[in-house]
Amino acid sequence: MARRSTSGSTGSSRGSTGSTGSPAGPRNRTPQPVRVRRRTAGDFVKAFFAFVALLVLLVGVPAALAVQIGWPLPDGVPSLDWLQQEITVRTFLNILTVVVWLAWAQFTACVLVEVKAAVSGVGVPGRVPGAGPSQLLARQLVAALLLAGATAASLTPGLSQLGHSLDGNQRGTVAAAQQTPGTFIGAREQPAAGVAAALAQQASHAAAQADDGRAARLHGDTKYYRIQPPEGRHHDSLWEIAERHLGDGRRYKEIYALNKDRVQPDGSRLSEASLIRPGWIMEMPGDARGGDLVELPDEAGKVSADVEQQIDQYARTGGAAEPAGTGAGGAAGHEGSSGLVQTDVPRANGGGHAGGRSGEVSLPAQRHSPPASAADGRADSRSESGDAFGLPEALVTAPLLAAGLLGALGRRRRQLLWQSALGAVTGRRGMEPPTPTGDAQDVQDALFVGADPEGVRLLDRSLRGLAASLAAESRALPVVYAAWMTGGDLHLQLAQPSGKPPAPWQLGQDQTFWVLSRSDAERYDDADTAAPYPGLVSLGTMDDSRLLLNLEAVPGIVSLSGRQEDRAAVFASVAAELATNGWSDRMTITLVGFGEDLTPLAPNRIRHLDDVDALVETMAAETRQRRGALGAAGQDSVLTGRTGPAQHTRWAPHLVLLAAEPSAEDAVKLAELAADASRLGIGYLVGTESGELPGAAWEMEITGEGRLLAPLLGLELEAQLLPAVQRRAVVELFVEADPERGPDGPAPTPPFLVDISEQGRPAVYARLVGSYEIIGLDAPDGERSVLLHEALALLLLHREGVHPRVLTSALWPRGVTDDVRDALIERLRAWLGSDPDGAPRLGSDARGRLVLAKSVVSDLDVLRSLYHEATQGKGVDSRAVRGRLLTDALVLVRGPLLADRPEGRYRWLTHEIVDAQLPLLVADIGLALSAFHLEKDRAEKAIEALNAALRTAPTDERLWNELLRATHATGDTARLTALAADLVTRSGARGLPPRTEALLDELQPGWRDSAPAAG
Repeated sequence: MARRSTSGSTGSSRGSTGSTGSPAGPRNRTPQPVRVRRRTAGDFVKAFFAFVALLVLLVGVPAALAVQIGWPLPDGVPSLDWLQQEITVRTFLNILTVVVWLAWAQFTACVLVEVKAAVSGVGVPGRVPGAGPSQLLARQLVAALLLAGATAASLTPGLSQLGHSLDGNQRGTVAAAQQTPGTFIGAREQPAAGVAAALAQQASHAAAQADDGRAARLHGDTKYYRIQPPEGRHHDSLWEIAERHLGDGRRYKEIYALNKDRVQPDGSRLSEASLIRPGWIMEMPGDARGGDLVELPDEAGKVSADVEQQIDQYARTGGAAEPAGTGAGGAAGHEGSSGLVQTDVPRANGGGHAGGRSGEVSLPAQRHSPPASAADGRADSRSESGDAFGLPEALVTAPLLAAGLLGALGRRRRQLLWQSALGAVTGRRGMEPPTPTGDAQDVQDALFVGADPEGVRLLDRSLRGLAASLAAESRALPVVYAAWMTGGDLHLQLAQPSGKPPAPWQLGQDQTFWVLSRSDAERYDDADTAAPYPGLVSLGTMDDSRLLLNLEAVPGIVSLSGRQEDRAAVFASVAAELATNGWSDRMTITLVGFGEDLTPLAPNRIRHLDDVDALVETMAAETRQRRGALGAAGQDSVLTGRTGPAQHTRWAPHLVLLAAEPSAEDAVKLAELAADASRLGIGYLVGTESGELPGAAWEMEITGEGRLLAPLLGLELEAQLLPAVQRRAVVELFVEADPERGPDGPAPTPPFLVDISEQGRPAVYARLVGSYEIIGLDAPDGERSVLLHEALALLLLHREGVHPRVLTSALWPRGVTDDVRDALIERLRAWLGSDPDGAPRLGSDARGRLVLAKSVVSDLDVLRSLYHEATQGKGVDSRAVRGRLLTDALVLVRGPLLADRPEGRYRWLTHEIVDAQLPLLVADIGLALSAFHLEKDRAEKAIEALNAALRTAPTDERLWNELLRATHATGDTARLTALAADLVTRSGARGLPPRTEALLDELQPGWRDSAPAAG
């Protein structure tokens, strides 16, 4: 999807405060001005009244009870006579006093729980049993009281807190999730060329605007700003700095351009506008003014000497050398220093690029940036002409989703083929699945273009390999909140530090990031272990990084606000990827409030519920069952269970996607169920129109421009979407390939029928079944022959037409420029030439797809046409014609499809089903020809036809069973016994299929005794 430019007039996010009352953090990297909420006099008034209310409720109530009522319980043990005494007013007051004491104790417990959670900022507040209203009141009073303090700690954890330990990591940079993983990997490295190139265009405009202030800086008017440490949920950002001191947050690019790649006091560099750290020094444009944190020139003395020395060194060297005495912790010691400082130190020309000292972290070198992923390369290869009749960008730019859908669709179509084959006796739909048209065809092409099966394979192997390594070391799986895929590398973002990762994994930018390079991931083999993090699902991209959120690890509900159609596109994308991804085993996906039924994508995974009431009832039972199962197994969580002996049979995730907004009462019920969900492997994604959802741990918003915002998590992503049109088309593809959908009926006509008469001799004939040969064309240039042959094979297997972008992704999976692609198409068109009437043999249809002329034919086209004519054409009424056509068809079969294709080429065939179609088609031809001969008692001819078919389809049980019948028809018992023995040998430890055993019992009852001896 092309990156959208969001104007400054875009609507702001839902609000500035979260459910806890803490000031909401800024949406870093957003082009919308977001103001930081400052404490006002009203906040102090609220805090005062909250303090008074707490004092009255916690101290006043028990004091009044003790003074006015006294001890309400009996002084001694009551006797049976006590039950017969008259209830007096005093008795009633004593009972009421006991109730009030219990209510006070419950409220006090709620206050303690809320205070602990608010002060620590870690975890969701524990739920006091039966204290819903009391705990809500306590939460509001505590939040109002803490609002007047120095910080208002979050009551719900966010990605901004992931990876920060309590002993020092809390003073880290802006939200950890906002740090593009992989930005800090090794020591003493130079900025990656890929990062610089991606930001060059963004910085050019800012550099031009910064020229106006350059003269003033050279004359001694340079200003500097020191990045502030986080305060609660609020993290400093270049956007806010520009808004406060330059009057426009969009001018953050100027600050970035002035400071890019300059060494900071802690030894690292600014590489992206969102990645800034407390204590860093930012040179400011000359017109920077004002702001609450500004230190004017006459107030420069308020800055500490160490800070002044750092600024002085930063200005003099341009970042070329590191000030002595500073290091990774240099900034931390002066976090109290703040403000914009105007100095008389001129800025040195140029900027340094010295690497950090050994043991420190800096930007990765080019060797850490492997070639662009397949999806990135394919996205870059689109042309202007291609966009005119373009494909759905939502799927082209979603490589993991497209790979999952394409793989699941291929499996479904193969299942349909086998279902058709097994239904040959009772009727079937035939060997050709329906050819998609319209939107379904565009979506199928987009899946071909966008799919990155190699990325899915590496992700799956990496995660399973990590689980196997940890199990070998008797270590539990760490809780992973998110995964980032950056430049081919995989970064796991942990909930908390979990020690040193097993090799070849390495620690990332801090203790809560585990990193695996692509080169190390490629060395992983398949591991026999359960999928450790099946709940990972793509949400979108930020710069060159793709975020996968682990839904089952979220400590509570994830809420999604925005317009209904925008939310539906996000929900559909999440549901489709979860249902078809390749890095999970079993899972349950419960959908509520979805307009279209997505069940055809994965009937074994997806289930729909009618309403929220049914969902609450279902999930309450599921929660109880999982708690009991964990207790019985002696496991703390599903993660510990996944590495145990029952890893393959238990602990599959259950992910709930509620697209419709629940009522306030239902939301509270869901929040109670989700309080312990992360430990149980249950995840909740709930939509909301208003943006306020009780019990939401993480809050996200989808904008009309396709941006996924999570201000409290410090995220702004280009959202991964599946809009309604593409969603319906995807479902249509799966419905058409459903093997359970009406198998009876006439077989569909092949997409391309050949004139098999003598008059239909083609101008160009390609032999694909067996060795690849072309008749009717001169051999092309040797250096370009391989690509031309592969392109022609792709077109021959898709007579309906091939989109240029599909051709590009097939021939150059890692991407190619438009001029190279266009040159190949023109070269292919020139090689194929024109028909006698002057029409080119390679043309384009009305939608821009490349189409071959009817004069270009393959043996596979002829094979399909012969079988179709024999079984549905002239051969139906003429036995002689049927026998001749079937015999001619079987003669064409020379081996598997493209038997001698070069190593490393034709990888696009893995997305096709032709490799499964061809053996079944050959088996059908062999069976039909065998039946033709057996009708006239020509058993030897039937055996000859079956053996010919078995050379291409050696595992087809139907052929072996028919061969047994034909051999039995010869009356040669020894021959039948030898064949049975051969079948037993071929079957190995699995044994013969049940139907084959039953057939042998019928044809030769004593085969079980004689077969081993014969073998």
